[in-house]
Amino acid sequence: MGNRLSKIYTRTGDDGSTGLGNGARVAKDCERVEAYGTVDETNSVIGTLLAIPTLPAAVRRCLTDVQHDLFDLGGELCIPGNRLVTEAHVERLEAELDAFNEELPPLKEFILPGGGPAAAACHVARTVCRRAERRCWSLTRVEEVGADALKYLNRLSDLLFVLGRVLARHEQGGEVLWRRDRPAG
Repeated sequence: MGNRLSKIYTRTGDDGSTGLGNGARVAKDCERVEAYGTVDETNSVIGTLLAIPTLPAAVRRCLTDVQHDLFDLGGELCIPGNRLVTEAHVERLEAELDAFNEELPPLKEFILPGGGPAAAACHVARTVCRRAERRCWSLTRVEEVGADALKYLNRLSDLLFVLGRVLARHEQGGEVLWRRDRPAG
């Protein structure tokens, strides 16, 4: 294992800078820090979802694997030029996505985020993941980001959408559909 933190505060960030994994100092609000910070936020939101005790075992296993991947992705983004997320990670997500989606009926209407505590938490994770993806695309305008990392976040948000559907059915028996024709006011 790498460095162990025996002292949590260092005071080195008091000037608005932070250290990357390669030792370089950058502004705390630079695109790279925004990108890996939002990946970390995605991981934390998934951790909140995993704290719900009624998750089906297959969903729990899948999301635990995702948390490990996101930690790797954060490490990749923290060290410019580092590549930890590969096409195999993307392919695994696609296989998970296909397997969970196979059990669901075709989607004919938009659904509202919700459908029970776990489903709602999954939709929050999905939206945070989409933000992480946007932050990574912003980073590509100024620095290189691995293509597989970008694909991974795109597939992960799709997977979280499908898992939200799975969890709504698990918790409530179905999803909350958007009604275009509802009365105004």
